[in-house]
Order: sequence, then C-alpha cells, then structure tokens
Amino acid sequence: MIFLFIVLVTLSIIYGYIGSHIIGKLRVSMVGKVLLWLFALACAWFPVAPVFLRYKGYENAMVDLTAWAAYLSLGCATLMFVIYLLIDLIRMFTGLIQRVVLLFHRSSPFHADGFDREKRRFLAGSLDAGIVAGSVLLTGYGLFQARRSPAVIPVNIPFKGLHKDLDGIRIVQITDLHVGPTIKKEYVGIVTNQVMALSPDMIVVTGDLVDGSIHRLATDVAPLAGLKAPLGTFFVTGNHEYYSNAVMWIDMARRLGFDVLLNEHRIVEKGSGRLLLAGVTDYSGGRFFSHHRSSPKEAISGAMPHHLKILLAHQPKSIVAAEKAQFDLQISGHTHGGQYFPGPFLVKLSQPYVSGLHQHGRTKIYVSKGTGYWGPPLRMAVRSEITLIRLVAA
Repeated sequence: MIFLFIVLVTLSIIYGYIGSHIIGKLRVSMVGKVLLWLFALACAWFPVAPVFLRYKGYENAMVDLTAWAAYLSLGCATLMFVIYLLIDLIRMFTGLIQRVVLLFHRSSPFHADGFDREKRRFLAGSLDAGIVAGSVLLTGYGLFQARRSPAVIPVNIPFKGLHKDLDGIRIVQITDLHVGPTIKKEYVGIVTNQVMALSPDMIVVTGDLVDGSIHRLATDVAPLAGLKAPLGTFFVTGNHEYYSNAVMWIDMARRLGFDVLLNEHRIVEKGSGRLLLAGVTDYSGGRFFSHHRSSPKEAISGAMPHHLKILLAHQPKSIVAAEKAQFDLQISGHTHGGQYFPGPFLVKLSQPYVSGLHQHGRTKIYVSKGTGYWGPPLRMAVRSEITLIRLVAA
C-alpha cells in the first residue's frame, strides 16, 4: 500500500505540474477548469489501472489494450514533464541573471517590457502547443525505436591467461524481454531467430522474462524453446519474475529447455578448458522467499577446479558481492539502459552501472540495455539489444 501511495503521489505531481502550465492558462470557466483538473487526475492514475487489473487476476485483450493506452500516455506525459522542467530551469536561470544585472545597471533594457499581455499570452499558448505536439512526435519516435528488432551488440571481453580452449567462446545474452501486455509471441519469435542466427556456444537469459501469468503468456514465450546452444542455455530470475509467481515461471523456464541457476553453478567444459558458470536469484529475491536470498558466495560453494568464473546476476548491484567472491565476469541487465531521457540518470541513483562493459575491482561487469522494454513502450538513443559476448585472451 505504501508503494502504491508513493506511485500515485508521483504520478499526480507529474501530471499536476503539466496541468499547471496548460490548464492554468486556459480561458475557461471555473467549472471548466475543475473538470479539466479531474481529467488530469484521472490521466495521472490511469497507468496504475493495468497493473491493478493484473494483480486482481484480470488478464485479457481488453487489459492489454488498456496497458497500451496507459503506458503510451505515461510516456508522452513524462516527456512533457521533462521539457517543461527544463524550460522552467532556463527561465529561473535567466531571471537570476536579469536580477543581477539590474542590481548594477538600473537603466538596463531588462526594465523594458516590449510585449503587452495579449502578445505574451499568444507566445505562451504557442509554446504550450509546440511542447504538446513535440512530445507526441517524440512518443511516436520512441515507440518506433522500442518496437524495432533488437540490435546485435558484439562485445569482446579480454582476460589475462585465458585457457586456449576457452578463447573465442561466444555467449549470447538476452535479458529484460518483459513479455506481457505489449510484447507478444511475434516479438519473441524475432528475438529467438536473431539469437540462433548468431550460432552461439552458450545462451544466457538474465531475468525479467515476463510480466504476467503463465495462463496468459505461455503461448507468447513458447518460441524460446527454439533456443539451443552446444554449451547450454541458462536462466536466472529477475525481480519481475517474483511479481508474476516466480515458482511457476522457474518451472516454465525449465520446460522451455533452460538450465535454471538459483544460487548454484555448472562447470562447462570445452576441450580441456573448464568454465564455471554461476547464477544467482534476483537481488531482491529474498524479500519474496527466504531461500531465494541472492548469494554469489553460495553459488560457487563446492566448486571443482576451473579456469574462469562467470556470474549471471539480473541486477548490476550484485557486483559488490561478486567481486568479493572473486568472479572474473558478471553479466547483468535490469537497467534497460534507462530507455529514454532522463532514465539513464535516474537508474544511476540505484545501480552502480547503467550499461556497457566496466571494471569493478578485479571483476569485469557487462550490463545489457535490455532486449525488450518495460512500462512506456519507448526507447530513445538507447536501442534494445541482443548481446554477443566473446571471451578472448588479453
């Protein structure tokens, strides 16, 4: 309930801020303004509707359609919010400069008011119209980018002293597909075909596969059964699995052919080279089931001798424990690369890394931008990806 309250307050602030710029300037009666504000409040809380309906067990085409409308409107509103905020910050900054200038130059041209009220009202109205139109166009562009097939991102990760038989191993990562109200079987099939076209040695899915029940989404995830690789296909849970009955989705992942790693590891052999591949439950898993507390240390308990140690962990923040456990590489997702501005900056507030390859102490970490998207079906300058990781000798 507390989380829901925070979400509703946040949405109310976003839409209220936009309304203060638009509704407050309209020449309508008081009754008209009250009705417009009620409409703005309804729009603010609308994005919660599909989540609430799914929580209550309603999953059907109408709920999916509601999700499309709610999330697109939310995406457009957040863009408008950011644009208005930037404009207000610019106005605040220029206003401060004007005040400073006026302190020293009383005859400054800033004293002159070259516009009458009607001209100011016209310019303000034109600006509002431009912001609304621009936000709608940006939403359309973001939707196009989000619905495109993911880009294949090749990443060579070097390791000193890498065993010769492990040199060149190709690991394909998909993550954060978020199969649900707006991502369906067709998109999943496209991703599956793209992955198999890369002829990977190993396939890893690092969580947040779904947003919904098996009853509703079993057909949509079915194409993933076509993912095959000679060194195995592996899966770890993300936080969204726990919102959608993780136990049932773990069982489904196994039926799809994945080796599910729940704080455990496998020794993958190629020639005489031995790769330890470990996987942990999501960083927040312990909040849902005590035996799903994420533990990189537990994941390597009793490990046989090996030449390289890789951890699959949904959230980048697992890197702290991974580095302590002396992993050579962590492969993660969760962040979506921020999806669109100001997402990358907001993600940075809760995660140590947003996207790409980084060095954390002795451990390398690669964070994917995600293969799908979540919430608003928008991506801007942050295209979804299928990652082709290649282990190479330094």
